[in-house]
Amino acid sequence: MTEHAGAGVVAVAGEALMDFVPGGGPGVFRAAPGGSPANVAVGLARQEMPTRLLARIADDLLGHRLRAHLDGNGVDLSFAVRAAEPTSLAIVAVGRDGVVEYDFRVEGTADWQWRDHELDGALDGEVVALHAGSLALTMAPGADVLQRLLAEARRELTISYDPNCRPLLMGSPDAVRGRIEALVGLADVVKASADDLAWLLPGRAPEQVAEAWLAKGPALVAITLGPAGLLAATRQAGVLRRPGRAVEVVDTVGAGDACMAALLAGLHRRDLLGAGRRAALRSMDAATLTELADEAVLAAAITCTRPGADPPTAADLRDAAARPG
Repeated sequence: MTEHAGAGVVAVAGEALMDFVPGGGPGVFRAAPGGSPANVAVGLARQEMPTRLLARIADDLLGHRLRAHLDGNGVDLSFAVRAAEPTSLAIVAVGRDGVVEYDFRVEGTADWQWRDHELDGALDGEVVALHAGSLALTMAPGADVLQRLLAEARRELTISYDPNCRPLLMGSPDAVRGRIEALVGLADVVKASADDLAWLLPGRAPEQVAEAWLAKGPALVAITLGPAGLLAATRQAGVLRRPGRAVEVVDTVGAGDACMAALLAGLHRRDLLGAGRRAALRSMDAATLTELADEAVLAAAITCTRPGADPPTAADLRDAAARPG
């Protein structure tokens, strides 16, 4: 693997909210920083990638905690808006198998109120990629603003997208399918989960969806399969499956985001980010795709062993990769 000599920044756009996760006994919740895009930004920064978060973060007590968490992890908040609206909340329930359910308090909150001018200059400098997804790309009125940003940025940057479907807030699959498929068409890299597909495109096998999405334009499609691992597909390498890692699951909060961060970090290290590297990304061979997928599986597995969204550092990944499993 060739280490990337450049210092290109990966920008991430979307929500930074507070997860209320179970902790400390029955009926007790712990406030933990979350939001899929914010989790991806932290995951990238912990893997020593220069990372910038484009978010609207509330100027309230929870927003101050979010800023401290992101800043403490080395995420650049120079272009994060200090929003007047309150922090969004996600309330998390964890089942016996560690799988989570979400409830939300998001009416009129900070994350969704984007105005175009708030993103002026947000991609200036040595930015090589822009990742976005989840609720920020489906919640009005800000979703259209971020979609325009992606469409414009595509000329210069690698675009990465994770639909991260949340049925409670997205309405019916029919209501969002067109928007999600348009975003897939804008992206170079798409990551989704088997649960996303079961809701959005019921009855279709992950292999079928990966091939259909590749035909819309992306160079790389990855679909997480829970304990079964990861499906990854490119035109050159075809569709491959990589096994999961057996771990003691605490919860699955942030596992998909850790996977996404590892995919982007792996592409960055291999000098495959930036519009000028689009042809190289498209021609990735099966051996490289296998390595990339295994790194993403490992990052997700480590996250599952920890409560809340707590992605691994570069050192965590090196240590775990050296152990059999």
